[in-house]
Amino acid sequence: MKMMKNRLIERAEIEVSEVGFGCMSLGNDSKLNQRLIHKAIDHGISYFDTADLYQKGENERMLGMAIREKRDQVVIATKVGNRWNDDGSTWSWVPRKSYILQAADKSLERLGVEQIDLYQLHGGTLDDPFDEVIEAFEILQAQGKIKAFGISSIRPNVFRRLASTTKVSSNMMQFSILDRRPEPYLDDLANKGIGVMARGVLAKGLLVNKSISKYLNYSIEDIELQINKLKTFSIEKMSLLHLAIAWVLKHRAISSAVIGIRNMEQLDDVLAYIDVSDLLEKNIEQLPLVLSPNRYQNHLN
Repeated sequence: MKMMKNRLIERAEIEVSEVGFGCMSLGNDSKLNQRLIHKAIDHGISYFDTADLYQKGENERMLGMAIREKRDQVVIATKVGNRWNDDGSTWSWVPRKSYILQAADKSLERLGVEQIDLYQLHGGTLDDPFDEVIEAFEILQAQGKIKAFGISSIRPNVFRRLASTTKVSSNMMQFSILDRRPEPYLDDLANKGIGVMARGVLAKGLLVNKSISKYLNYSIEDIELQINKLKTFSIEKMSLLHLAIAWVLKHRAISSAVIGIRNMEQLDDVLAYIDVSDLLEKNIEQLPLVLSPNRYQNHLN
């Protein structure tokens, strides 16, 4: 049986599956979730992304239960920085050393593991006390509670500063055929050995089966034009999802294309990428892109 390929996050010295499992999309059916996660692992998906914010921590707990007997086959990534308020109605941004240290212990307990492979700051602005944040991550590393740390940010001024001045090993950012804003920064991140974990690969479902709507700076007509062009790129057993994944992965900076998976049909379509990945890799440069690439407008300096 062919398995999902792996890629290396150089700074972290961690190998991850080139397609990752986004756990945020999972529902509340724990038995179904376990079947999904086990099947994904059996086909070589090793990278699982969650956050303490998702389902108020229950997403972490569910993932931990599902991988309990398969811990040595998975790379667990979770996030920190958002704290639910006491009434559970919303959350606050708390990028503080004391909070991060406490939150890490709670994530470890919910996940049922001794070490988090990749611990990510779940956002951030230049106003944050980054020295304090990095100190917290380094303490957790020294304690063996995390293996590596990263961030999850679409703000160029944030991820460029941290990439240049800290030992941050990864950045999770939105990137797809319809969101090419990170392109000018990818080579620099790759040259520094920083892995990019791509989210939003399917552009909120527009690149699979969601009804056409405006997206970022593109109109409905723009989206229709691009999707219709993609549909002309025909390879046997290929879907739009496979094109979307392959296009993201053609960039050397991308360590994993993280896809939110909720049901078995979605998982099966993702796993079918394994069978067409080599063919797509050889032909992806021919993929028709008809829209001008969008670029970040804010948080540049």
